[in-house]
Amino acid sequence: MAGLPGTWPTSKTYEQKESSDMTADLNATTDELTVDVVDAVATVTLNRPAKLNTMTPAMGKALRMIVGDINADRSVRCVILTGTGERAFSAGSDVSVLDDYGDIWQLRNRVDYANEIRAIRKPVIAKIRGYCIGGGLEMALMSDIRYCDTSAQFAAGEIKLGWHGGAGNTQLLPRLVGSGIASEMLFTGDMIDAAEAFRVGLVNRSVEPEDLDSTVASLAGRIANAAPIAAELAKHLVRVSQSASLEVGLAYENDTFAFCMTTDDATEGKAAFAAKRPPRYEGK
Repeated sequence: MAGLPGTWPTSKTYEQKESSDMTADLNATTDELTVDVVDAVATVTLNRPAKLNTMTPAMGKALRMIVGDINADRSVRCVILTGTGERAFSAGSDVSVLDDYGDIWQLRNRVDYANEIRAIRKPVIAKIRGYCIGGGLEMALMSDIRYCDTSAQFAAGEIKLGWHGGAGNTQLLPRLVGSGIASEMLFTGDMIDAAEAFRVGLVNRSVEPEDLDSTVASLAGRIANAAPIAAELAKHLVRVSQSASLEVGLAYENDTFAFCMTTDDATEGKAAFAAKRPPRYEGK
């Protein structure tokens, strides 16, 4: 796809363009979001290390375009979300530009960067170093899998500024770690370290800093080699399990299982099993 990979500018003129016009603008204005695609894995990097990879309204709008491209590009089968540098995955919103969202009603109807991560249909891995705070934590929570290194620190820090999170911390954190631990984090804004995050189930794995890149790359590669239709449907079903009754979820799962069996990928999987060779899935 023309829009991937590259650098995503966040200028007003860029935001108004259609995705088919992206190529000409890849090096325009800023490089606060970058995308690299290697072997069916798209790595989306928050690239404001001097600002702890904090997010701006313009970055949220650019991220919406990136997500649209990722969802439309059948060659992308897995996404890694990360931040530049060792200090931070993301410290959330850049508080100095919050007023750029406009009035209260415009703020309520904003393009929210964390919700854009949730809109990605492909499996998403958050690769976390350093601070993962506020909206950064929300982006991690919107991801499907979270791996961190031992430097990572997590907080729902909005309460210390006078508000609570607006894109997932109060809703997703309790689902992941339980209401008691979530409430303590939400009411105090206190940090927890990587070991505690792993203990309470906030992250899937915590590894040494020198091992994080290779560990995440290995996981992303295994996901990218899986049948993409089945992987996307499995992600969708996990989401369904968080809101539907067990009876509805089981019925829906059976329906999508039956659909998977109609795909070329299922035929390929059976043939590869019989031939004792690795499958070659095409997402059809």
